[in-house]
Amino acid sequence: MTPSFLLRHFLCGLLIALLLPAAFGHPIPDIPVHGSFQSGGKASIRVDVNPRCFDEDPTTATSLTRIVFENISADRKVELLKAADALIKKELEFYWEPGGRVQPEFTFEFSGEAGRKLETDESVVVVAAKWSTQLSPDVTGWSVKSSAGNKLAVVFENEINGVPHPRVAVLFPNERSYTLDLRELTGASAHKASPGSVPAQGGSGHLVSTIWSFGKQGFGHVIPEGLDHILFVVGVFLLARGWRPLLLQVSAFTLAHSVTLALVTLGKFNAPPKLVQPLIAATIALVAIENIWKPGYRPQRLLVVFGFGLVHGMGFASALSDLTIPSGSLLGALGGFNLGVEAGQIAVIAVALLLTGWLRDAAQYRRYVAVPGSVAIGLTGVYWTVERLLH
Repeated sequence: MTPSFLLRHFLCGLLIALLLPAAFGHPIPDIPVHGSFQSGGKASIRVDVNPRCFDEDPTTATSLTRIVFENISADRKVELLKAADALIKKELEFYWEPGGRVQPEFTFEFSGEAGRKLETDESVVVVAAKWSTQLSPDVTGWSVKSSAGNKLAVVFENEINGVPHPRVAVLFPNERSYTLDLRELTGASAHKASPGSVPAQGGSGHLVSTIWSFGKQGFGHVIPEGLDHILFVVGVFLLARGWRPLLLQVSAFTLAHSVTLALVTLGKFNAPPKLVQPLIAATIALVAIENIWKPGYRPQRLLVVFGFGLVHGMGFASALSDLTIPSGSLLGALGGFNLGVEAGQIAVIAVALLLTGWLRDAAQYRRYVAVPGSVAIGLTGVYWTVERLLH
């Protein structure tokens, strides 16, 4: 490759990279809604709100860590509490059955994710909204709806007499959860439950529902939220469009991120986001650089893609790490999320094939697509690496 060849493609790639939303890359935080119910009708609701949710674009914001939280002013802390109150009232709707919509009287405090202690300087601080109440004896169930304009996924999870309910739902804008049947707890057995109600002690259909719900979440963490994962998959695609090398690379990436996704979610392994996010960005840059300097598929590429897939799996796991997934639903949640991620990757590759399939000549494909595309991806990866290291 001559210097003039590299310069032309560097400038072309730089232009493309500048047109990309370069700061986009952090996964959007979900809003967990946790219901806890006891025999006799005692109930409590908890909603965790990550302060990133208050930003106009949560994907560019960083989480509030304990060390940062300890140094912000009292007035700023009050502002965060008020912002959480406003967000919940705007984005969430709570329903008792029968009776319709209810507005909980939440109290607000700062806490760790999922009620965890703030043990380290890097522990993420959230605003925890809590409400305790005594259910009326005629209450038969409860549900939650995400508003039509909500930009965030809402996770509906419950526990009954201290035991996590096996069904967990991920709600997208304008979507309402299933109705959790509470008749056994409130003594309202004489009333009919709403159509589609799920028994408080669980039901046989929860596995399919969990797979479908987390499948949607997994897909959403690739398209449209996961631009960093999209660019990595495109970087893999650009090296060679042949079905065999493409299938081998995607399979290696899938196997690798499935391993670390499971290990992190199961609590067998953990790595701080401050380390994982820059590493993900670095993998994007490195796979693009290899496309430029080592054209053509080689078997060693599988080792590179597999190693980088292990890193991306830790990034995917961040979507599940702040959720309390019951053991009976963990396999379904992991499987569904992984299937959603794979569907997202296939969709990315399908679009890439549609956009470049017309260019059959290998030399022209490399000159006009593979090299400038890899330069753009590489520059974006370098930018993200630096940007994430500095935050």
